Amino acid sequence: MVDENDTSASDAEEPTEKSEDAEKSEDQEARELDFILDIPLELSVELGKTRMLVNDLLQLGQGSIIELNKLAGEPLEVYINRKLIARGEVVVVNEKFGVRLTDVITPIDRVKSLASENQ
Repeated sequence: MVDENDTSASDAEEPTEKSEDAEKSEDQEARELDFILDIPLELSVELGKTRMLVNDLLQLGQGSIIELNKLAGEPLEVYINRKLIARGEVVVVNEKFGVRLTDVITPIDRVKSLASENQ
């Protein structure tokens, strides 16, 4: 005889099913993220810009100085795939140059900049 109030058998199955579904969705999300992690990106750091004539470009040689549009100490701009994502400052790490990020552009501002470029 089965007691109608006895739900221990069905209760034991439900949490197992839910945890299995959660594990499956976590595994699926991890696989999707792994795919994204393998996409190559171009990262560039801009110290400054200038415009010059071809004649001036041809005059450049070793030791020439090119004046840029930024002042010393101003933040560098960090681009990923030619889109501004952060600003930073130059640091030296193990005798190599690096960039310490000081201001990361918010996702909302990045979307706004994309929208303004398309107009």
